[in-house]
Amino acid sequence: MKLHNPYQHIPALSHQAEVKHFEQAQMLLWNAPLAEQFGLGDDEQKRLLLGQGVKKTTALAYAGHQFGNYVPLLGDGRAHLLGALVDEQGLSWDIQLKGSGATQFSRGGDGLCAIGPAIREFIMSEALAGLGVPTSRCLGVALTGETLMRQQPSAGAIVSRLASSHIRVGSFQFLAAQQETQALQQLVELTIARHYPELAGETGDARLLALFNAVMAKQIELVVQWMRVGFIHGVMNTDNTLVSGETIDYGPCAMINQFDFNRAFSSIDRQGRYAYGNQPQMANWNLARFAETLIDLFAASREQAVEALTNALNQFGDKFNLALKQMWMSKLGLLATDGEQEPLINELLMSMQQQQLDFTNTFAQLTDYCQGKQTGLTQLEADLGPWLEQWQSVVNQHLRQSATLMSKANPQVIPRNHQVEAVIADFEQQGHSDKLAPLLAALKDPYQVQAQHHYLQHPPTTSDEQYQTFCGT
Repeated sequence: MKLHNPYQHIPALSHQAEVKHFEQAQMLLWNAPLAEQFGLGDDEQKRLLLGQGVKKTTALAYAGHQFGNYVPLLGDGRAHLLGALVDEQGLSWDIQLKGSGATQFSRGGDGLCAIGPAIREFIMSEALAGLGVPTSRCLGVALTGETLMRQQPSAGAIVSRLASSHIRVGSFQFLAAQQETQALQQLVELTIARHYPELAGETGDARLLALFNAVMAKQIELVVQWMRVGFIHGVMNTDNTLVSGETIDYGPCAMINQFDFNRAFSSIDRQGRYAYGNQPQMANWNLARFAETLIDLFAASREQAVEALTNALNQFGDKFNLALKQMWMSKLGLLATDGEQEPLINELLMSMQQQQLDFTNTFAQLTDYCQGKQTGLTQLEADLGPWLEQWQSVVNQHLRQSATLMSKANPQVIPRNHQVEAVIADFEQQGHSDKLAPLLAALKDPYQVQAQHHYLQHPPTTSDEQYQTFCGT
């Protein structure tokens, strides 16, 4: 396994860091299918992914707006970049350890990770990958052999994470605030090379504007996909926003059960800033912060740069709303020829919110109808009444096409919050869980459900209105 440091030519970002040595470290979970895609998996490589025998690693510097408040220096406080490897297509992928010890960015913390957050990231990143949502991935979770003191004693763990890069909006913010103009330009070039090679022919200010538009398109795609499956990230700070458009940092994330645009689960999001329905606005806000970092790189005057970027950012609303409408149309099996779709979409969402209907199961049952199954139709008739009849009159004209659209847009199984918590509790209490394997098996192909996995479709028996998630530490 040949690794290189893709950030080494930007010394303001890349800082040498030492992995803590854990004598009792052992692999707990290993993502064999993912490892095989990259030719990983022999004992020596697993030792490396446990942090054993590692001499030089990198901690990346970045800044960020956290809940709207700017922090000039954050950085990898408990993460170590082992390096990047190149796959068969010539694409680079970062391999990073989380919970592997303190770095210069730890700000007094121990740089370690408890087993609960590690298991959550493994489950949720694999779930989103199965759901077709762009995401970082987990190669494995290791036990460090140490006990950490958090709210209660907890086993220490290391997550081995794979991502197409760890370039964050906060990476750009850090360099811009430091007035590291040359380094900022180098980061632009690295971003284009790794994520947007189609922009290679662009030059000058047009190149910068094209990069901003490309990043905006990826952020729109990502958040629309989150909303499609009912995912709430929970901490959409700029330091958790990758310019690649992948999901990263799974601390306070959760899934919607009872539909509510205002649903938020993060214990630190007391105002609902990152609630399910606020995620589009927050993506827009984060993109504005990204645009600010590019202004001084323009050859044109500052006023002209601001105008060009503002005009680009002002297109966010129309582009997002178009993508969002297309998403809801797919979930309802509606075609462009079906006339006015907005009233049909809006009426359903309003009814679902008012009645607190289960998000996933409602759309799964509508999908079943188009596929000729009658599962749950009686309950839908009671819940949706005249709306259901109106929708049926539309999709009955093209049932096969609707079924195809909906079967790809509407999962039958998601990582339900209570099920994820049950697995985490097992690992915290006994170091393993019999519930994990069937959950991961179902989430590998979540658009179909096998008979033995029907129980995973059940929402919690009580409201999750009081349910809270926490930042992983």
